[in-house]
Amino acid sequence: MTTPPRTRTAPCPQCRQPASLETSNRFRPFCGERCKLLDLGEWFAGRYSIPTAEDDATSEETPRDPEDPQRLQ
Repeated sequence: MTTPPRTRTAPCPQCRQPASLETSNRFRPFCGERCKLLDLGEWFAGRYSIPTAEDDATSEETPRDPEDPQRLQ
């Protein structure tokens, strides 16, 4: 007796319903097109972002020490 292949699933990042991770699911890791488009809309609206490390020279929020000889460079 052979067992059928097991489908890999994970929670959909948008709605948390089970989503197939198999290559046959063209919307993976989402459960469907709706969740995929909702997630894309969140990125476009700026609600999601990837944090980046700012360079000290370009950061305007970091106060410079007035005694630092490199502050004028």
